[in-house]
Amino acid sequence: MRVDKYLWCIRYFKTRSIATKACKEGKIRVNGSLIKPSREIYPMDKITVRKNQINYELVVLDTPDNRIAAKLVDIYRKDTTPKEALQKLDLLKYSKEYYRKKGAGRPTKKDRRDIDDWYDEPLNDSEE
Repeated sequence: MRVDKYLWCIRYFKTRSIATKACKEGKIRVNGSLIKPSREIYPMDKITVRKNQINYELVVLDTPDNRIAAKLVDIYRKDTTPKEALQKLDLLKYSKEYYRKKGAGRPTKKDRRDIDDWYDEPLNDSEE
C-alpha cells in the first residue's frame, strides 16, 4: 500500500491529497529516510510523521483495505510517540490560546471591554 494512502486510511490526515503534500514536503519518513508519496509500506515499517510541530512515530502492523473507523486504528498501527512530545503538544495548545502580541490587529472583545472600563473609571484625585 502507498504511504500516503496508508496515512489517510489510519486517519492521520483528513484527505489523501494532504497526506501526499506532506510526503512531498519531507514531513514523512519511513525507516529514517525521506520518501515519495508512492513508496510502498509493509508491516513492521517505522513511520515518522511531522504534524503540528510534533514528530509522531508509529509502526505499521498491517495495511487496511480502505479508510477505517477511528476505533479500529490501533489494529493497523502501533503508536510509539514519546510522552514528552505529547506533553509538548499540550504546552503549545495553552500558549497559543492566551498569547497575542500587543498592537497585532484589531482588539478582541475582551480588549475592547478592558479599554472601555479603563476610560469609564473615575479618577479619585479630581472628584473631590
